Amino acid sequence: MREEFEKLAIAGKIGRQHMVVLETLATNGYCLHRSWGVGKITTVDTVFARFLIDFPGKTGHQMGLTFAADSLKPIPADHILARKLSDLQGLRQTAALHHLDLIKMVLQSYGGKATLEQVQQVLVPDVITSDWKKWWEVAKAEMKKDGHFQMPLKKTAPIVYQAQEVSLDSRLLQEFKAAKGLKSKLLTANEALKNIGDLANKAGTVAEIIATMNSDIISHQRTQTSLALEAIFLRDELRVAAGLGVHPGEIDEATIWSQVLKPAQVLDAISSSKQRRALQSFKNTYPDTWTETVLAAINVTSSKLCGECSELLIHEGSLQTVKDHFFRLIAQHQASAEMLFWLGKERSDTFADILGPEVFRAMLTAMERDQFNEKRSNKLRDFILSDPSLMIDLIGSADLEVIKDLTRALQLSPCFDDMDKRSLLARIVKSYPAIQILISGDHKREEVTYIVSWPSLERRKNEYAEMVQKKIPANSKEIAIARSYGDLRENHEYKAAKEMQKILMRRKGELEQQLVRARGTDFSNPRTDVVSLGTTVKVTDLNSSQPETYTVFGAWDSEVENNIISYLTPLAQALLNKGAGEEVTFDMDGVQKHYRIDQVSAAILPPPAAVQPVAAG
Repeated sequence: MREEFEKLAIAGKIGRQHMVVLETLATNGYCLHRSWGVGKITTVDTVFARFLIDFPGKTGHQMGLTFAADSLKPIPADHILARKLSDLQGLRQTAALHHLDLIKMVLQSYGGKATLEQVQQVLVPDVITSDWKKWWEVAKAEMKKDGHFQMPLKKTAPIVYQAQEVSLDSRLLQEFKAAKGLKSKLLTANEALKNIGDLANKAGTVAEIIATMNSDIISHQRTQTSLALEAIFLRDELRVAAGLGVHPGEIDEATIWSQVLKPAQVLDAISSSKQRRALQSFKNTYPDTWTETVLAAINVTSSKLCGECSELLIHEGSLQTVKDHFFRLIAQHQASAEMLFWLGKERSDTFADILGPEVFRAMLTAMERDQFNEKRSNKLRDFILSDPSLMIDLIGSADLEVIKDLTRALQLSPCFDDMDKRSLLARIVKSYPAIQILISGDHKREEVTYIVSWPSLERRKNEYAEMVQKKIPANSKEIAIARSYGDLRENHEYKAAKEMQKILMRRKGELEQQLVRARGTDFSNPRTDVVSLGTTVKVTDLNSSQPETYTVFGAWDSEVENNIISYLTPLAQALLNKGAGEEVTFDMDGVQKHYRIDQVSAAILPPPAAVQPVAAG
């Protein structure tokens, strides 16, 4: 073809710079176009200076030689792409019977190396028509035994074909020695453990690896304690697998743990796949005191390790201890986002008595607290949004008033944007349609107004004034001072001040809502033909035949020890607008009560100091 192309060049139909490419294209017979894919050159027409090429879906495509030289890449007939075009059935048979021949063909087509992703893309679904993962696992096992293939430790690194055969022992030792840093060495050592049965000289190979690991363990035991522990775990597994004895003077895991001051940090830094092994190691080292340390680690570590700690404690008979710990952290709003994420995701029957509305409230608190943490994660927030049943599972056991409170807390939370809030609120409304009124703001007047005594209203106003004029400004100064100490990541004063800021701002918002809705009164001249605000009512508990007396006052005027009750309590709600002689039935703390109203009279108003406010629900 060279003479023909020479003539075309002399005639000016092609450029001389194109001759080498055109000759290669004509000789190979296959080409690659960036848009049309692989093509087979069926005809070289030197009369009209063109190729006729069969592309997928474009049979007999005509292409001028100059354009072909500029836009086509020649590929040899034995290239995997050309073979797919010329002999796809043969490739499928090779894939079924000779895995290594097919992989070798792919790698050689790409210069002797290709990533796993490249291999998969070129073979699936045309050549490998069945289960790719199953096929690859078989092929990979054969490649590890064969001395021509160099398997990478990372999936993104290329698989390499080498003409000179290298034994598995030699390859693993070469990779181990070439690895930079103990972490990389552990990857190669782990490969040796996985392939221990295929090593020709497993005792010698493993002994050489262990000798180097022992040296690295010594140098890393204080600076990278978690990595040193992982090395000890793997070293001991290798020794057992190879049937070797302990080297004199080796550092063991107990020696490492004896130097650790903060076990939770070390446990958290260990690879997740080794955390269970590390916990067992710590337990074996400190058989008498491990429980307290592992229990404390639950709230300061990752969700994965939190689960491992909990499962170990439960397995060792400390279920109630774990549950009590969870109860306390949730009730005090100290539970970490990681712990709550694990608890919410687990949602097992084991913790059924814990998984209630307070868990969701604690989740909101944890996310708000973590807003000022530079290492914060959105894992808990994303989990709440992605799990459609989580919120309903948690609040399902709550009464309507508690659900209303949680709805308000969600509406005020800064952790979700408006669209996400609407999505979460829609889930609540779907299960509790009565909440729709609260969300839409279409309340009746009596549902949004607090009737309160003047003294209790004055106390709330004073609390709000002190909050705005003293506490919040003082907190702002604390934040400014703490910020001046520098390094906010380790600045505990700054974190504490920011957490207090959240508490103060939340309370300020609550007071603002309450004061806007409050309506003061002195409860004078109440109706006495029925129970109303400002009346004293004598009743008989028909279940016990015992007489009782209650005085009904405002929303913030409860004083249980003096039988003064808020009109918002279940008892007052049952009695209101009922006259003497009538009977009422209602639930109180899950117990059904049955009262008869005997007498209604105007209450004797207590002095202002005698009535104590309670936190609004």
